[in-house]
Amino acid sequence: MKSSRFSPSSPEALRRRLCQSLALAFAGFGGAARAQYGGYGSPPPAAPAAPVPVPAAAPAVASTPAVPRAGGETRLALVIGNRVYPTPHDLPSMHKNVRDMQAALEQRGFRVTAGVDLDPSQSKAAIDAFEREVQAAPPDAVVFFYFSGHGVQAEAENLLVSSGVDPGRPDAVAKGSIVLGPDVVLRLQGRPQGLTIAVIDACRTDLRAALKPGEGLNQVEAPPGCLIAFSTGAGRPALAPNNEAQNTFYTAALVNQLTSASGELSFSDLFRLVKLETQRTMLNHPLALIRQFAQFPFIAENTRQPVLLAPRPAPAAVAAGGRFSTEDEARDWAALQATAWPPDVVKQADQYLARYPGSKLAGAAEVVKEGATEAAAILRRNDIRLFRRSFDMPPGADADYQADLLKSARGDKDAAARIGRVWRTEAQSGPEVSRYEGWMQYAAELGNGIASYELALHYRRTGQPQPAARWETRARELGYTPPPSLDNQRK
Repeated sequence: MKSSRFSPSSPEALRRRLCQSLALAFAGFGGAARAQYGGYGSPPPAAPAAPVPVPAAAPAVASTPAVPRAGGETRLALVIGNRVYPTPHDLPSMHKNVRDMQAALEQRGFRVTAGVDLDPSQSKAAIDAFEREVQAAPPDAVVFFYFSGHGVQAEAENLLVSSGVDPGRPDAVAKGSIVLGPDVVLRLQGRPQGLTIAVIDACRTDLRAALKPGEGLNQVEAPPGCLIAFSTGAGRPALAPNNEAQNTFYTAALVNQLTSASGELSFSDLFRLVKLETQRTMLNHPLALIRQFAQFPFIAENTRQPVLLAPRPAPAAVAAGGRFSTEDEARDWAALQATAWPPDVVKQADQYLARYPGSKLAGAAEVVKEGATEAAAILRRNDIRLFRRSFDMPPGADADYQADLLKSARGDKDAAARIGRVWRTEAQSGPEVSRYEGWMQYAAELGNGIASYELALHYRRTGQPQPAARWETRARELGYTPPPSLDNQRK
């Protein structure tokens, strides 16, 4: 369905609609009181008396020299951090985010182009240049886009606000923002043998404004070959310290995992560990306000081949040794990877962690256990019509279905939705309808708001208003805002 993908649109028409939508959404925006917390709790520094201009000195975008490689894997990254916004929207920690992300990505073999305080024209130029670089890269390249700054949602689109643009002015935001779908993801996707990653740490220092409903970004599903990570859940705020010496919570966790995690972990595992670290840090923070606004990062993923953190060497450079300390560990890991029923996955992950606590794949096993534990809890509920036999491979299923089945058993909401759509039919009853409904219910409870809304439309089409209302409510709870074209289908 259209809601599950980024869809191309005329840039001019899109921005006209965004401007109109933002004008309504931002009515009364300027009257909100601010509550900034320097260093997440210390008194805030004095605010400048006038808007801070975008600095003209020094190049806004800089690249690290290309690292000579004897074969192996190409890794490219564009890292953008916007601190400078008109008063009172300055984000002091953005430059540190960029510096630390650049260093961490270089450690993982990326050639990094870093930009700070990019105005609208500089943002466009940076993305244009990066797109050309990506297009010239091999098909198995790893591409990484990172943005830290203000973000706004309008017309179900996620806007990344350029430096110097007032986030409180709808006309300026519509004209001076990067639109995540058409401007980034659709331009960088299409690497079936590689991986495209987009990381969005769109944040604020204003905690009181964060209390307003609908302040966060929208849910998305990733195109094939892509992983999109948000620093918090859809419709929720992400916080930034009013302190230039500190990272944001999410970027701090991402930098930590990039620099310390085993190279044998996949990028998929990495972002799930970042999610866990962010949640645990904020939920256990000594400041009550931070605990109140704890972030639960959101991941949209549609990948088939795992890409490891350690850059793949040229064939001649592959060293002896491997991922496992013993043959027993290799066998136990293979058994865990092949298990498709969530309660069994939890049991095997527990056993693996107990037997091999020092394993290079301990972090991956922790991620598997965490996701399967959530999945098993959902499947125990009587209102979710998905059963053990649903996790058996049906006759004739292809490799993609099998991969999504295994991911679904580990709590992957997007994989569960993709399986559900395999069973979608125009019929109003029958086994395929039951499978579709069960998988979409499961995906929705795992956190896929798009799947929940699709399920609501299905129930509405089949004349079932009560379940339709339930799953539409669930979609809204998950922070999903349907695009106008899809929202019209419910009327």
